[in-house]
Amino acid sequence: MLMRGGTSKGAYFLAGDLPQDPAVRDELLLRVMGSPDPRQIDGIGGAHPLTSKVAVVSASADPDADIDYLFLQVGVGGAEVSGGQNCGNLLAGAGPFAVERGLVVAGEEHTSVRIRMVNSGDRATATFPTPGRRVSYEGRTEISGVPGSAAAVRIEFPPGAHPLLPTGRARDTVAGTPVTCVDNGMPTVLIAASSLGLTGDEEPAELEADTVLAARLREFRLATGPLMGLGDVTSATVPKLSLLAPPRAGGAVSTRTFIPVRCHTAIGVLGAASVAAGLRVPGAVGDGIARLPAQGELVRIEHPTGFLDVRTDIGTGDGPGPVPVVRRTVVVRTARKLFDGTVFPRPTAGPEAAPHL
Repeated sequence: MLMRGGTSKGAYFLAGDLPQDPAVRDELLLRVMGSPDPRQIDGIGGAHPLTSKVAVVSASADPDADIDYLFLQVGVGGAEVSGGQNCGNLLAGAGPFAVERGLVVAGEEHTSVRIRMVNSGDRATATFPTPGRRVSYEGRTEISGVPGSAAAVRIEFPPGAHPLLPTGRARDTVAGTPVTCVDNGMPTVLIAASSLGLTGDEEPAELEADTVLAARLREFRLATGPLMGLGDVTSATVPKLSLLAPPRAGGAVSTRTFIPVRCHTAIGVLGAASVAAGLRVPGAVGDGIARLPAQGELVRIEHPTGFLDVRTDIGTGDGPGPVPVVRRTVVVRTARKLFDGTVFPRPTAGPEAAPHL
């Protein structure tokens, strides 16, 4: 099933319909999406990381979850499939997909699905109008970066199993620049845009074309990976890097996020959750940049194509010292089924390849 989840788009599969061997599965998914090829012309990928994604869903054996959701990022120009991170946008479609495929019992009007994110072991609960139920115009939601409106998917994240500040500090210095390393569902490094000589208003294409900036960002990512307990991240897609600037349209902060090389035309759900939580940490890089509302109110994260609202509650953990912890995070996304059918993977090379049209 091809679905738009939030501001991303991807192919959703039942785990039982894919090969169980990860290497065989990944090779198949490359052929399904049309990779490696910058245009993905011979597959169903959309020639951009945000539209070259896969969700693998199955019933969960965990008594505290209804389904397991594995996210896979499929490379566009390279033959790479990575399960090293979550995707909060495709997460928005996992619950409705599970209902469509009969993995969970649908509610009369609304359905709540408890989801275990296989990539990290984190949890989320998605609540949405039951598929097949007509949603009135008043019940539809618009999200920034997506034309039109659709039924709302409310995603609530319980307190994460990871420390909010992986380095144990609100601020670190990397390559002579202050940064804040934060993880509220997505390992993220917060950097003031001004510290890199940027305004934070630049278009994604302009930032991607800046080779000097690309080298600096790579330096930050490789250095902060070990600091955040991620090890060598040379071939990984985390941590994400978010540049912070004062808000331009009444929000809390303006962002430009790298995923990890391309500049996101919006911002990921879990990346935004990490930014929102990081902004509330005293002494973090966001101090003096963000204009935060009161605790418990929506934090509006501005991005190149609009904004994403996140409600996050920060408290102080038990133990010595005022260690900040996340109590609750809630975001609202939308998802829409685009196509349900049979995909025909690009044949394998060689004389044994099956004939195809």
